[in-house]
Amino acid sequence: MDRLAAMETFVYVVETGSFSAAARRLNVGQPAVSKTIAQLEARLAVRLLLRSTRGLTPTEAGLAYFERAKRTLEEADEADNAARGAASGLTGNLRICAAVTFGRLHIVPHLGPFLEQNPELNIDLMLDDRNVNLVEEGVDVALRLGILSDSGLTARKIAECRRKVLGTPAYFEKHGEPTCPADLTHHQAIVYSLSGGAHWQLSNAGEEQSVTLSGRIRVNAAEALREAVLAHQGLSIASQWMFAPELASGAVREVMGDWTLPNQGLWAVFPTGRMASAKARAFVTYVQGLFDKEP
Repeated sequence: MDRLAAMETFVYVVETGSFSAAARRLNVGQPAVSKTIAQLEARLAVRLLLRSTRGLTPTEAGLAYFERAKRTLEEADEADNAARGAASGLTGNLRICAAVTFGRLHIVPHLGPFLEQNPELNIDLMLDDRNVNLVEEGVDVALRLGILSDSGLTARKIAECRRKVLGTPAYFEKHGEPTCPADLTHHQAIVYSLSGGAHWQLSNAGEEQSVTLSGRIRVNAAEALREAVLAHQGLSIASQWMFAPELASGAVREVMGDWTLPNQGLWAVFPTGRMASAKARAFVTYVQGLFDKEP
């Protein structure tokens, strides 16, 4: 049995969570995948997967094997790329994770040119507002926003943007415009619990004021925040990335522009414990280039 082929099959089974999905990715029959995993467990004399009605879950030994097998496959890809020369481009699969709204607005529209540069590369983009476990989900690189709560992560800051007090012209016409932090307490605010919550520190020419937003709508997904603001249900404090199209069109506008808020950072986060793959590093460099071009 080809060890690299068995490793690849096992990695796909863990990443997809089923024999059938892994078989589709490998373009083989499901029995072939099942046989390969059975032979692998027999050779290693250890159970790698727990099978239940809810699907497949790697055991502790299986998770350890998955991490090392994925690393081995990445290193094999890099060895092939080095032998072919840089001009051949990247190959294989690249699994990326990003927040839903950020990924939809700022990553998905720009995947085409990156794939054109690397015709042998496939991208598996997972959009999720949660900070998922990169190892368990088989993620090569995650794009995360804000402050990283885990200091043990392997991360690289690649961009940042301003946060602003935002709302629609229709909302401000009906409820008036706030001009200072104290005014915000008299407005209905859409509070995003995953990004700063209701408590904010604003600065203006050396003066600092704290404010706690109040409102009847609190959400834990950026898509919900966008929809509530665009439906004129309240103002919000959000990054310019979240409302980039609407800020450009005038559908949403900034108020209190002389008051500044903490910037929002964009981080590339890699699985802890292993070197970032060449594919992940190349993608991060590409994304950083996109934001370097922004004003």
